[in-house]
Amino acid sequence: MLQAIGLTSTPRRDAPPAVDDLTFEAPPGRVTALLGAPGSGKTAALRLMLELDSGRGVAYFRGRPLHRIPHPAREVGVLLGDVPGHPSRTARGQLRMLCAAAGTPATRADEMLEVVGLAGLGDQRLGTLSVGMDRRLGLASALLGDPHTLVLDEPAEGLSPRENSWLYGLLRAHAAQGGTVLYATADAKEAARTADHVVTVDGGRLVAD
Repeated sequence: MLQAIGLTSTPRRDAPPAVDDLTFEAPPGRVTALLGAPGSGKTAALRLMLELDSGRGVAYFRGRPLHRIPHPAREVGVLLGDVPGHPSRTARGQLRMLCAAAGTPATRADEMLEVVGLAGLGDQRLGTLSVGMDRRLGLASALLGDPHTLVLDEPAEGLSPRENSWLYGLLRAHAAQGGTVLYATADAKEAARTADHVVTVDGGRLVAD
């Protein structure tokens, strides 16, 4: 269970907070979409949940805030934007570096490359990856620690219809094994088609659940 309680971002000068007293749940075994137009506060909410930005409120991952979890990457897999890394680093090298940081075996790198369909591209450099390949590598990064919860920001952005179908099949498989999946999207049709549960935000506030 992922619970967000009273999430409120630090107010911006001459503007309301990007996220304002946002409370919702993403249950295990289901795919939850955080739906909202660009600028609605979706990404800001995810960053607050992951303790990347300052503010008030708390997010509980199976009853614990992220800073109380000894090995966060083994509990929460995250994809926010493009995969960070030097353009000259290989896809395999990037994942092995993340394995070392997370305390997971280096063999997970090749396992996850296969899971996301990049098994033959491990030696390709990050700077040469297409948008679709980059999103696949980002998902591989999120899955490295075999996490219970996935938190993904616009994971289908830039994907072809075929890649989109593959992505949501993978997310549904994760949920079917008892995992929690939360992803942000601005596409209402995508949310209706791919999510079991839709949480809608506007102006940083909950408007439908």
